[in-house]
Amino acid sequence: MILVNNYLHIVFNTKGVKALIHPPFEQNLHAYITGICNKLECTVLIVGGYTDHIHILCKHSQKITLMALLQKIKANSSKWIKSQDESLKNFSWQSGYGSFSVNPTETDVVIKYIRNQHIHHKKKTYKEEYLAFLKKYKVDYDERYLWD
Repeated sequence: MILVNNYLHIVFNTKGVKALIHPPFEQNLHAYITGICNKLECTVLIVGGYTDHIHILCKHSQKITLMALLQKIKANSSKWIKSQDESLKNFSWQSGYGSFSVNPTETDVVIKYIRNQHIHHKKKTYKEEYLAFLKKYKVDYDERYLWD
């Protein structure tokens, strides 16, 4: 028997960190991404974000690799959002992403964090937020390649 209980906090931004995610498309995009994850058996606890990035908290399925999950999320959601409005025809996601493990007993903290993105980003930019994650999780990186 294989038992897996891995919660992931996934973060990625629009290409060039452009502020392209606005109402009325924002909530529908989050719902669309939730649907993609759930269809792939990566149960979503919350999807949120701000104008230039997305946060996903999900339970990662053992049936799909992280790379394949992100490829499907990005490809399908990018195609979907481009179809929503002429102004979004050139929408695209960055090529990379961040994925951070979450203790199952602390998912409520991450849910609250993601839920409050609009408030949070009145004080801190996405770039500041992301660099803080990398520092907290002790991830080695080259900043030249973070914001493609």
